[in-house]
Amino acid sequence: MNAIFLKIGSISIYWYSIILLIAFILGCLILFKESKKLEIPKSKIEDFIFYTIPICLVGARIYYVLFNLDYYLTYPLDIIKVWEGGLAIHGGVIAGFFCLLYFTKKNNINLLKMLDILVICLILGQIIGRWGNFMNSEAYGPITSLNFLKSIHLPKFIIDGMYIDGHYHHPTFLYESLWNLIGLIIILIIKNTKLNRIGLISSIYLIWYGIGRFLIEALRTDSLMLLNIKVAQLISVIFILI
Repeated sequence: MNAIFLKIGSISIYWYSIILLIAFILGCLILFKESKKLEIPKSKIEDFIFYTIPICLVGARIYYVLFNLDYYLTYPLDIIKVWEGGLAIHGGVIAGFFCLLYFTKKNNINLLKMLDILVICLILGQIIGRWGNFMNSEAYGPITSLNFLKSIHLPKFIIDGMYIDGHYHHPTFLYESLWNLIGLIIILIIKNTKLNRIGLISSIYLIWYGIGRFLIEALRTDSLMLLNIKVAQLISVIFILI
């Protein structure tokens, strides 16, 4: 895939950044809309976004670096080279949760009510964000055949994008994006029924995403590792238990 969206002189703007920006904007719009129901002033939400997004990015980078520590101890200056890739969503989620703890405590807001809003923004961002991985030709699975990709009725552009280093690969980015899309639909249906309770949406997200990520991560070829354990699978189990 051509990962560059636009090139101006020596400056390259990548599809990955454009896709993440779209996810960020849509997530913020949902957050503003839903937070009105909790009667949270818009200015407080703006402050929350202003501080939380950079902290989440730093958290995502630190998490990635920690699980590639041998490399970054050898090349410490590469830690700041985020434009070369290396962000892990679990690190961002963990950092964001601590920001949320501080925000809700400071403003006397129910943590679970706020979390029920944010997980909707988060899962939408994950649905969209995985397409950034596609544009970067990353987050793919093991080698498969052209016939298999055709048999699951994938569009030609996805099949072509899964031809990497001389082989066709499983589009695990797509598997996760679709899994999360189904999860979002389930969450939105339950959210608007009498079944909904404080914390239920957050619980559904943790279980649904945890199960999907655990299964799909088994196919990933670029997983972060802790000894012989795929870290994302370990975190997924923790999410489910929570």
